[in-house]
Amino acid sequence: MKNNNPIIVAMTGASGAVLGYHTVQSLIDQKINVIFVCSSAARMVWKDENLPPFGETIEKWENTSLFKMYPNNDFYSPIASGTFKTNGMIIVPTSMNTLAAISNGISDNLIKRAADVVIKENRNLILVPRETPLNAIHLNNMAKLANIGVKFIPPNPPYYLAPKSIEEINDFIVNRILLSVEVINKLPDNYIYNEND
Repeated sequence: MKNNNPIIVAMTGASGAVLGYHTVQSLIDQKINVIFVCSSAARMVWKDENLPPFGETIEKWENTSLFKMYPNNDFYSPIASGTFKTNGMIIVPTSMNTLAAISNGISDNLIKRAADVVIKENRNLILVPRETPLNAIHLNNMAKLANIGVKFIPPNPPYYLAPKSIEEINDFIVNRILLSVEVINKLPDNYIYNEND
């Protein structure tokens, strides 16, 4: 990255908390400063998906000095203001509730407010939506955001690579996220399709 500005990572209450967990860990591994916000519903999904204990994980991340967490109701957080510089925001996973609120300018918690700030400041916003099947409301909300530059990374398996485990699929998706926020400049070689393979 060109500067030391942090990347905001938010988790909302959709299945796929494991992707949020690995996104934060991967950013820290890359020595990227992370500001983290987690909804109460995301905490529930975290527990349901058998991730390492939430409190222990937050403490481990905070010990790196690259990580700062704010409560989802903290509108005094610096990320609630456009004057605080960031390198964008990733919401992983993104619930349809959060997506709908962002697409309609509703900022009733810190995650939604931070996303609104990122959009108005013309910064990178990556949404990783976890819902299927998608109805017309979902698609209209996505189209509205895509038309103003928001990027979507649906967590689709890379079937063409014949992944052998869920872990490989998760790793591929997280690398796609890192590529979209320009933390890496290309996918690892094992995730690039080679027609000669």
